[in-house]
Amino acid sequence: MTQAIAQNQTLQTQSARAGLINGLALVAALFAAQTMPGYAQSTDSTVMTPVDRPATFADLASQVSPAVVNITTSTSVAERTGPQGLVPDGSPFEDFFNEMPGGPDGQPRRSSALGSGFVISADGFIVTNNHVIEGADEIEIEFFPGDGQPTEFLPAELVGTDPNTDIAVLKVSFDAPLPFVEFGDSDDVGARVGDWVMAMGNPLGQGFSVSAGIVSARNRSLQGTYDDYIQTDAAINRGNSGGPLFNMAGEVIGVNTAILSPNGGSIGIGFAMSAAVVTDVVDQLREFGETRRGWLGVRIQDVTPDMVDAIEGLDSARGAMVTDVPPGPAADAGLESGDVILTFDGTQVSDTRELVRMVGNAAVGKEAAMTILRAGEEIERTVTLGRRETDEAVAFPTNAPDGGPDPDAPVELMGLTVAPIDDALTEQFDLTVTEGLVITAIDPDSSAATKGLIEGDVITEAGQEAVATPEDLQAQIDAATEAGRTSVLLLVRRGGDPRFVALSIED
Repeated sequence: MTQAIAQNQTLQTQSARAGLINGLALVAALFAAQTMPGYAQSTDSTVMTPVDRPATFADLASQVSPAVVNITTSTSVAERTGPQGLVPDGSPFEDFFNEMPGGPDGQPRRSSALGSGFVISADGFIVTNNHVIEGADEIEIEFFPGDGQPTEFLPAELVGTDPNTDIAVLKVSFDAPLPFVEFGDSDDVGARVGDWVMAMGNPLGQGFSVSAGIVSARNRSLQGTYDDYIQTDAAINRGNSGGPLFNMAGEVIGVNTAILSPNGGSIGIGFAMSAAVVTDVVDQLREFGETRRGWLGVRIQDVTPDMVDAIEGLDSARGAMVTDVPPGPAADAGLESGDVILTFDGTQVSDTRELVRMVGNAAVGKEAAMTILRAGEEIERTVTLGRRETDEAVAFPTNAPDGGPDPDAPVELMGLTVAPIDDALTEQFDLTVTEGLVITAIDPDSSAATKGLIEGDVITEAGQEAVATPEDLQAQIDAATEAGRTSVLLLVRRGGDPRFVALSIED
């Protein structure tokens, strides 16, 4: 029917414009063919072939809806603080002030919120977002009405949460097996860009609701360490948080978590944490009540294109560069600052985000092989992973002892004015490192000014060699020049956090 209407409209348009030149008519015909629904281009670029698309989502919605739930949370708001007795009895503003958090006479009051979730097992385990239930004193679950379903709210027990991925697992008890849904492969067919998806949940507190769209993009990041979001144009609004994103097989490929919107409502840019991330988190929360992620024990940064020329043996911007190796698994495996990790456990490492995800998804205590690039040579190392939740804070303390060598005159190199660390500079810039060259000024016309360096940054290495004096830095610049390089790689620390920066030698 839709195809026939589209064809009829095209014929009418061509008839009405019979007086136009043939070129314009051809453009109109081509545009109509390209926008005709239900067709896709074959391997022959001139032929359009029919493709399958759902005539309705009703069967899918009926199949999975019994496992989708509404979540209501209740929280006790602390009593109101500050001056009391400002509103006399009988004042027209009395009711207004009594409705403020804390209630009349400073008594605690209850605050409620709504969200969504879905059942993943017959014995009542439920997945939702951490932000849906965070801080809640009471959690109640409402099921989709139907045969065999609970007809009243059921209280839920919090099993565990993971703020890093915004996932929480709940548990309810019922006297009969509950309908549930299963996770699908969010990296397989059915979760590709352009595939149909369906979202279910409790948008804006309106009760059970269904929306449909396609996968708009993959591997989105919203600033989280383990982010792997599926972007969709299926309508997602407040209250949809924690609800499932289904593929056409009725499998959960994502957990609806966030939207991008200037007005707080859906504009077709929603994000669901991929099942590839969620499944591992859920398994750990069900087993341990907490996450137990693998930990490599290094600080790392991306290799940028401008760094490639300064790293011997590297042909493109890939891998993860090690900036710091405290005592821990990586140090025990022989990793060093300046190493570039190219593979982890047999998988190529494209950037730091991918490495963090691979390590985090690995089991604590796992032995993983790595290929690293060091001084132009690829070498193999095997690391036994620690546990991030307990080991990271010990390996990277926030404070370090102060002190430094004798002062020396500042020197300008590559657009930077640098000086060895001394007591005065340590106090001036509140330094947390004891050796290296402090940047005291930056030429605004130099390439260094465009690399994000600031006064107070400390250069601890150049060309992957330690530097403590301007002469050490000059020696590494000379060595890079003799080797035919156009830049030199600096290890720069700011507040104890290290990163590599490639600076042009020409400055």
